Amino acid sequence: MSETASGSAKTPGSIQVIERMMTLLDALAAASEPATLKHLASVTELHPSTAHRILGAMTTARFVERQDAGTYRLGIRLLELGNLVKSRINVREVALPFMQSLRESIGEAINLGARHDDEIVYIERTSSGHSLVRVVYLVGGRAPLHLTSLGKLFLAADSPQQVRDYARRTGLPGKTPRSLTTLAALEKELDKVRRHGVAYDDEEAEIGLKCVAAPIYDEEGHIVAALSVSAPADRHDPAWAAQVKKSAEAVSRALGYAGPNPKGMPSPRGG
Repeated sequence: MSETASGSAKTPGSIQVIERMMTLLDALAAASEPATLKHLASVTELHPSTAHRILGAMTTARFVERQDAGTYRLGIRLLELGNLVKSRINVREVALPFMQSLRESIGEAINLGARHDDEIVYIERTSSGHSLVRVVYLVGGRAPLHLTSLGKLFLAADSPQQVRDYARRTGLPGKTPRSLTTLAALEKELDKVRRHGVAYDDEEAEIGLKCVAAPIYDEEGHIVAALSVSAPADRHDPAWAAQVKKSAEAVSRALGYAGPNPKGMPSPRGG
């Protein structure tokens, strides 16, 4: 196609080519094995010559691979781009809209945390709107894993030996009379976390404050972050667990997680 002096005259045709490219890519993605030109032209309703021309261009660009038998499959360039997108995904950016929605529904502070060595690091927080609520951990704040609902989720994904190593390294320091300061108490708590798919902080980090958290998984089923709701003990509602879990599942799906059973933890649907 020859270029014209008018950009507007070229744009509709360019868009049409892109739409046809996407249609062919979708058809290749839906095929369980390398597809023939005849099959691709049929399912996309494109003329064979048109499909052949576009497939040729995509083959040159490595979006499509042409097999010796004259069949086509998705190309390695798509994997390269997919890995690039994956590496640039920011958990905080993905989670923030879900956190804001959860806060509007519950009316309490929502926290996002990730593990760094033996601590949980708070990487985002949406305020509750209650002026009397104390901000226990601001964004950037840290806390021992075993004292927080967020941190317990990461410990629950560890092996028994890794949990014992954590206890030995840290000594399981406490902050309140409710803190878990023995290995036996911690192991019992983590067993509950694994069975129910959520974790609780029952005034273990600060007297008068309760939290419930659910895990966030990446596409491979590894826990990469966790969501929690924190509120004064007299406002804590057990029904929040299901809401937090649902929001964490939504973030996990947005990060590419699609499997039923994350590694080291029960299904994020609980049970």
